[in-house]
Amino acid sequence: MNRLLALSPLVLLAAAPAAAQRPPFDTPAPVAYLEDLSSGAVLYAKDADRRMPPASMAKMMTVYVLFDMIKRGEVKLDQKLTVRPETWAKWHGPKAGSTMFLSPNEQVTVENLLYGVVVLSGNDACVVLAEGVAGTEEAFVNLMNQRAKAIGLSNSQFGTSNGWPDEGRTMVTARDLAHLAKATIQNYPDLYKKFYSRQDFTWGQTMGGNAITQANRDPLLGRVAGADGLKTGHTEEAGYGFTGSAEQNGRRLVMVVAGLNSFNQRISESVRFMQWGFNAWKAKPVVKQGKRVETADVQLGNAATVGLVAPRDLNVTVPAGSNAAMTAKVVYQGPLKAPIKQGQHIADLVITSADVGEQRLPLVAESAVEEAGFFGRVWAGLMGLFGA
Repeated sequence: MNRLLALSPLVLLAAAPAAAQRPPFDTPAPVAYLEDLSSGAVLYAKDADRRMPPASMAKMMTVYVLFDMIKRGEVKLDQKLTVRPETWAKWHGPKAGSTMFLSPNEQVTVENLLYGVVVLSGNDACVVLAEGVAGTEEAFVNLMNQRAKAIGLSNSQFGTSNGWPDEGRTMVTARDLAHLAKATIQNYPDLYKKFYSRQDFTWGQTMGGNAITQANRDPLLGRVAGADGLKTGHTEEAGYGFTGSAEQNGRRLVMVVAGLNSFNQRISESVRFMQWGFNAWKAKPVVKQGKRVETADVQLGNAATVGLVAPRDLNVTVPAGSNAAMTAKVVYQGPLKAPIKQGQHIADLVITSADVGEQRLPLVAESAVEEAGFFGRVWAGLMGLFGA
């Protein structure tokens, strides 16, 4: 159950009351979402929980599954997969959407296929990866849905590895896409950096034998400082969409827009949306790294309490120039039970203001707490029995 701790006056945020006001923003995108990952603040949400076809933004889930398999050692980047002639035939030609320009029976490394998915949005590359690591695309889609559920994509499902229209089997929400982006960035930072920010990739040949180089379709790359991912999508059914991220001065934002009318509108709205997020909102320092915020009681440990400290400099996100009043509380699932590792995330500092709402910042154990010995557990049981 949730436990609340009152904070000492030194931790409560002192600010002169001010009228609550969010920075204005409007977009022609039917669906839009913007979150500051540094603080958890949702800066903008427009129909963010509407289920919709993601088009190629579904490929983010395919990449997430591959990153997970690579991290677990189940798949190697230099592992070669074979392009089945049947797969090539299905995903070859002008009616097959974006392509990596693979060839039948070609052997391609997982690394190059991932570039083909992330940079080139290759439908063919997605299916070759799916079949190569799971046997069939259907088996791989099961993995996609299992991983989606595990990371909390509660309102999304996947029916293909590449987001190709499938009569409504593949449906997502903007909030879930942003959460998927967050999980990718936080769980696999090295792989994210390696693949998602690449400007272009060369694979395949023209009929004349010339190498084919295609540019990354990410509309933020080269236009917004700190932009480094993620994925565009477009079908006639879904319109033009984009899930993107950028980091500036320690603040990382994740954005989603969907249902736009054109390639150029996707560029202009994505850039405008992300720039608004960085310019209209600012970080406000709350707690320095290592500072103890509070202490929490521990059951069955060799210590009765544990300090709750900031694992990094903690900031909240506020409108630029805002001086709105804030309240703070510590929340954790309790009672805490030993053993607890030093640095383990065991509580959250929850900051609430009228202009932003709730922001949750992590707190970790200041020191390790081991399990109590036999006599310590007996004594703790006796104290609990008598209400001590």
